[in-house]
Amino acid sequence: MSRAGRERTQQRVAVVTGAGRGIGAAIAKRLAADGFAVMVSDVDVRTAAETAKAISDAGGRAESQVADVADREACFALVAEAREELGGLDVMVSNAGIAQVKTLLEVSPADLEHMLGVNVGGVLWCLQAAAEAMIERGRGGKIISASSIAGHQGFDHLGHYSASKFAVRALTQAAAKELAPHGITVNAYCPGIVGTAMWDEIDLGLGRYLGTGQGEALAQYSQLIALGRVQTPEDVASFVSYLASPDADYMTGQAPMIDGGIVMV
Repeated sequence: MSRAGRERTQQRVAVVTGAGRGIGAAIAKRLAADGFAVMVSDVDVRTAAETAKAISDAGGRAESQVADVADREACFALVAEAREELGGLDVMVSNAGIAQVKTLLEVSPADLEHMLGVNVGGVLWCLQAAAEAMIERGRGGKIISASSIAGHQGFDHLGHYSASKFAVRALTQAAAKELAPHGITVNAYCPGIVGTAMWDEIDLGLGRYLGTGQGEALAQYSQLIALGRVQTPEDVASFVSYLASPDADYMTGQAPMIDGGIVMV
């Protein structure tokens, strides 16, 4: 363990994937504000470093690491780096994910492989790496993964994306049962329509099918939000903060929606 890691062994440590921008960046910054040392991970070295620097500039502790979560070895290396540089692992937030707008009749084998590789494989590999580290350490922990409202209700033109997010819920429930004896809780969060670059891409993709211009599909779907406004990344980060806190110690196997009231069950 590095000297910096030894000096901070009592500080809680979180790893956040897909943290270079959008929801992931907001989660990383919020957890840092909550007192965590944060390993910021993304496939983009520049944005990962920018988020880590923003945390450090605000007085927090952060390091950055490039990782493609579809690569199992990269996920294990990411956790090993967090333990080496920051002194441990208490919370894993598997936020990294992708979306693609296509009808199910258009989805190719390559499309499906890529979608499942990132959105499902990335969650599973990070879960494995985190659980292994947490079990070895013997202090329990929290594993938190990104699902979606599309993990509760399949959406047209987002069928294979929806399937990947349903799978995250299944992994969350199974892992919660398997890891409970080790004091590890496993939960997911399900955002709705968030003002991020990903939703800009979804808006453009939907426009090709709906005949809408830039921003029009987003505006149309936003009418479904009971609270009357598009969600911010900080809205999601606030909920993840709760899941990562002691207040959620008795919660496991759950995938609550935080969507402003689009899907209600």
